[in-house]
Amino acid sequence: MIQKPEKNPYKINKINDYVWEIPATEKKGMNVPARIYASQKLLNEMDAGVFEQVTNLACMPGIEKYALALSDAHWGYGSPVGGVAAFDLDRGVISPGITGFDINCGMRLIQTNLNVKEVKPRIKELVNELFRAVPTGVGAKGALKVNKSQFIEVMENGVEWCIDNGYGWKADLKKIEEYGKIKGADSDKVSEKAIQRGLNQLGTLGSGNHYLEIQEVKKGAIFDEKTAKAFGITGEGQVVVMVHCGSRGCGHQVCTDYVRTFDSAMKKYGITVNDRDLACAPFSSEEGSSYYAAMACAANNAFANRQVITHNTRKVFEKIFRKSAEEMGMYITYDVAHNIAKVEEQVVDGKKKKLVVHRKGSTRSFGPGHSELIDIYKKTGQPVIVGGSMETGSYLCVGTQKAMEETFGSTIHGSGRTMSRTKAKAEFKGEKLQQDMERRGIYVKAASYSGLAEEAGSAYKNISEVVETMHNAGISRKVVALSPIGNIKG
Repeated sequence: MIQKPEKNPYKINKINDYVWEIPATEKKGMNVPARIYASQKLLNEMDAGVFEQVTNLACMPGIEKYALALSDAHWGYGSPVGGVAAFDLDRGVISPGITGFDINCGMRLIQTNLNVKEVKPRIKELVNELFRAVPTGVGAKGALKVNKSQFIEVMENGVEWCIDNGYGWKADLKKIEEYGKIKGADSDKVSEKAIQRGLNQLGTLGSGNHYLEIQEVKKGAIFDEKTAKAFGITGEGQVVVMVHCGSRGCGHQVCTDYVRTFDSAMKKYGITVNDRDLACAPFSSEEGSSYYAAMACAANNAFANRQVITHNTRKVFEKIFRKSAEEMGMYITYDVAHNIAKVEEQVVDGKKKKLVVHRKGSTRSFGPGHSELIDIYKKTGQPVIVGGSMETGSYLCVGTQKAMEETFGSTIHGSGRTMSRTKAKAEFKGEKLQQDMERRGIYVKAASYSGLAEEAGSAYKNISEVVETMHNAGISRKVVALSPIGNIKG
């Protein structure tokens, strides 16, 4: 990874109150301008590494229109987390570094018809039982054991495998991006090491900022009642469950393997990049198509992982509340990826084009009428799940037509870090944080106190300002604010 700069050396032009642009003349090799979505306050607070990395993205071969950094953007490997880059299918590239190591790290929201008054008195019992049912932490292994041939089916068929094997409802499929299965997955393109790393991790959260959180609809925080109802949110005090996790060891290994492959392949294709973590290959090349097929396998594994967690979560709720999951209305509102590269038809300069859209720490924000959405969401636009910190709450938003026009149908995925994990561990004590949160009505169980300290709310940007920025920019609209009452963390 290149050294993180201390100050931003680039000229930034103001497009409007929420959009800023670094011209393509600001760095040698830039093929397009770099655009940043931020309020003035968030722009001032944004670390200089974001500007360095988003301008590096703008130098990539075949990039279309703009390199983008959204309001949650922060320094990452190669590309900023909170970055978007789209490439022409014929003359552009695909890059693991702009997809992310945790392929299809994503969000799932599960609604219930339970009220906080019913759930709060049993929150400790509920969280403790979830902590037993959903393994957390580095190297966590799931209770669901699959053999290699079954795991290959998982990688190639995603949530379909889960439903066929009793880990969910058929109705779940239509509420998941790509119906829980990215096409083009080919397990022959996945290394044996990646398979072995993922074999025993179905139904596990992992570590870092991954979580399973019990939330309530905040008082006075339904901003769009009609859209909220279409999303299954019926009123204040309603309890929902949010899941944030990805492909675990399998996805990490796929990314690692292909960064190495592409590092060598770039010489073959005469490609140079400003940062080796942006190693890439032409999308149409053998290396490029192999990575896409392997990435799709890891993405399908992530969808399946969240599906098994959903199944186990439903079972825990049934045990605690002595009702069936159906009686409690535990339907999926939506499941959406935020570390992925997708082949999509987008409009560029008034013409429809097939592009490979990389979203790293950013998520789809498809507007009303989009052909990939189910009928109910074609009327509203796609649900967008924005995860906040365990202390501050999260948001359910909706995609817009303006996102299709400006950001390749993309928006924020979360708060965005302002503090490194090392600094957070030095500044906060996990045990004290846990006690403070419980006093404020949030019961949390974590695999370790050090892991808990890393995820302190103060280590993240203000989620409300991050969401408000994209709302005011018209890229995603806020629908509901959600407040945590219970949480399990890796």
